[in-house]
Formats: sequence, C-alpha cells, structure tokens
Amino acid sequence: MTINLFDDAAWESLRPLTFTRPVADLRIGILTIAEKWARQLSAISGFSTQTYLSVKFPEHPEAILFINGSVCPDEGLLAAVMGLGEGEVLKRDGILLAYRAAEIKKHDAQLAGRLSAKTYAGDFIRIQYPEDIFRFNDAELKKDFNLLTKGKTSGQLSSTNTLLGDQIFVEEGATAECSTFNSLNGPIYLGRNSQVWEGSHIRGSFALGADSQVKMGTKIYGQTTIGPFCRVGGEINNAVIWGYSSKGHEGYLGNSVLGQWCNIGADTNNSNLKNNYAEVRLWDYSKESFRKTGLQFCGLIMADHAKCGINTMFNTGTVAGVSANIFGAGFPRNFIPDFAWGGAQGFDVYAIHKMFETAEKVYERREIEFDQTEKDILTEIFELTKSYRHF
Repeated sequence: MTINLFDDAAWESLRPLTFTRPVADLRIGILTIAEKWARQLSAISGFSTQTYLSVKFPEHPEAILFINGSVCPDEGLLAAVMGLGEGEVLKRDGILLAYRAAEIKKHDAQLAGRLSAKTYAGDFIRIQYPEDIFRFNDAELKKDFNLLTKGKTSGQLSSTNTLLGDQIFVEEGATAECSTFNSLNGPIYLGRNSQVWEGSHIRGSFALGADSQVKMGTKIYGQTTIGPFCRVGGEINNAVIWGYSSKGHEGYLGNSVLGQWCNIGADTNNSNLKNNYAEVRLWDYSKESFRKTGLQFCGLIMADHAKCGINTMFNTGTVAGVSANIFGAGFPRNFIPDFAWGGAQGFDVYAIHKMFETAEKVYERREIEFDQTEKDILTEIFELTKSYRHF
C-alpha cells in the first residue's frame, strides 16, 4: 500500500517546529507520525506538504489513500481509515482525517471535500500546537512501545542495574550499567545501540532512540522521548527531543520540545511553571502574538538548528526559532526569532552564510552531508521569517 500524509492548518500552528518538516515528520512517542502510519498499514508513505519542503519530503505519485499528517493512528481510527471505499472521505468535527481516491494524484482538500463523506465518531490524538507533543507524549509512547515490541523478545540488561517493573524492552546492542529503571508507571524502551551510563535514574514512560546516550548521573522523570543520535544529561521531565541533538550537561529541561541539530549549553535551565502559577502563553506565528495554552506547566519549544550557550536561563513558555543562537547573562525574551543571534542584552541577525558554516561542521561530525537541499530549505525559512527579526 502507498499513502500520502498531508499537511492541513496544523502546519502553520505548529511552527517553528514545522518550518523544516511536514507535520507527519514530527516525533511523538517513540516514532514519528509518518512512521506510525507506515508501520500500522505496512505502507510506503509520502508527504503532501509545502512546496519548498517537497524536494526533501516528496509526495508519492501512486498513493490512493491520503491521511491527515497531524493525526496519530489508534485501533479505532485505523479500522475507519481502512474501511474507506473508493471516493469516500472520513471527517470529524470539520477536520479532514483521510480519503481514498485513485483519480486524485496530489492532495487536494477541495476535491476531497466533494467526496462521499463518512463521520468518525471516535476520539483520537491530533497534534495542533507545539505543546501537544509533550502533552500527549506519554499516551503515544505507550502505544508505540506495544507496536514495536509485539512478538519480539527483549535483550537483557547487565545485573549491575536495578529494575522495577517488567515493562522494559532492550533492543539489540543497547547497554546500561549501574543505573535504575522504574517501569511501574510506564514502559521503558532502549533503542538499538543506545547507552545508559553509570548512576542514571530513569522512570517510565521513557524511550531512548537508536545510538543515543544518557550520560552519567542523569535523572529522567518520565513521559520523555530522546530520539536517535542524541546525548543527554542532567535533569529531564516530560520532554521530547526529535534527534541528532544534545543536552549533554547538568541543568533542567521540562515540559519541552527540541528539534534536530539543537545543542543546549552546560547548566542551562528552563522554567516550566510561572511564579504566580498562571496559565502559560506561547508565541503563535499565525497570530503573530502570544496564545493561551491552557497549561500551567510549559517550558521550552526549540526549533531545528537552535543552540544556546552555557548557563542560559529560559523563561516559562519560551519559543526559540530555527537557527536561533542564544547566549549571555539574564533571561532572553519569550520569543526568540528564527536566525536571531544574542540574548537578554539584545539580538542581531544570524547571517545565513555563517549559519551554514556551523551546520556543515555539525553534520560532518555525524558523517552526514549538509547538502544543497538543506541549504535551500533554510534559505527559504530565512526569507519567510524576516518580518520577525525587528533588531
């Protein structure tokens, strides 16, 4: 089966995380949304996304099933999607969930709206805002754990570790020594060739991606996902890191989302609770203002390629855009625009050729080419976000 996962209005409300990817390429739980659908349907997937992203994330020309990329699959929704006949569309409360149409070669919401409609009565998880990723991470992590481990046998951890509960799954090559793993409140998944170094304390639910490392003495409180090729340390609670990012030192990260190629300096902390316990507001690119989240706990949203220096202090509900580079004493503003360079004392524009020089070195460390496709995407984002850089 071939499918295309399409962006809807959620792509705009999920910025800055989606500036560099389709919605379905966001990680929540253990897998990305696209990986969830592909595994559940045994499908090859493509993306119906923004024009400037389509070179890296192409649409599949032979797909006959189109699925909303902001929606996470579950048993009921899978059955409803698979039950769609030719020329039928599935909706819920005005949201286009999926449709099957062999004659439509590219996603077209208007054409889909004219198909024979079926209403889905069940509940589902939809990622509409950046904070939804850490809000729903626990539920999605548990679903992905069951999906990835069904019918498989876990590897064994060293006897130097202390294990509480039996919801621990260890993929091939994963290792841990002299650490505690508590799965009484949720499962723990250690990906292929991942490492947990001595003296770490981990509570489920927790997922550690392939080839990632948890450094010595790390404390992880659960509802947390560390994607592939990451290195983390310090104190982490209810956070999602997409992959290829590092928070390798002491400091607190909570109720937060980090994209790819991010780096958190030593002793950096984010606040996830206001001193007056008030509702947290986050910058919204669509509104060009701060939006109420309805949350009391909300920390840092950091887009791809963003970095911060040592001892950075992030206020409650801070959004850092693509390639923001933050440093210096004091609390920087709650919205740090894309390609901003500076901190509490003020910002300049992070020149894109300078950003490319850094990115090339970062990619080289992972033996990955920082190619023209990546440069073109970042150049487009640089132009799209000019209006936010009032320095």
